[in-house]
Amino acid sequence: MKRAIFPGSFDPITNGHYDIIKRGVSLFDEVIVAIGVNAEKKYMFTLEERKKFIEETFKDEPKVKVITYQGLTIDLCKKENADFILRGLRNPADFEFEKAIAHTNRSLSRIETVFLLTAARTSYISSSIVRDVLRNGGDITRLVPEAVMANK
Repeated sequence: MKRAIFPGSFDPITNGHYDIIKRGVSLFDEVIVAIGVNAEKKYMFTLEERKKFIEETFKDEPKVKVITYQGLTIDLCKKENADFILRGLRNPADFEFEKAIAHTNRSLSRIETVFLLTAARTSYISSSIVRDVLRNGGDITRLVPEAVMANK
């Protein structure tokens, strides 16, 4: 079984994340969306809310599993028997950052990182932009899946 971990904070899930997950499902037998927990980070949405957003968004997609985790992603890959880490790339800066992480992960394990370019229509969207729009009372309808809109 080809299983991939798609790690992130998903605070909140965006339409860019949605695009990568949907495309990942066509490449892998299972995509595990892994919400990382970082005690030093301040989140806008609780862990439970973030998990619920993703579960609701993919409730009709049996190849998507949603979990939470702490620690190294490569350790989670071993625990979940996943040979791949799935990552989305929006721009050259994302590539440089993700490349360093992928090289580190590859040097520490046999885990391969698979990069997908975000769709042009979602390449400008990031969770931090969504949070900023929300904080300032803006409309995020075109930036996030319906599950986020229904529960914000």
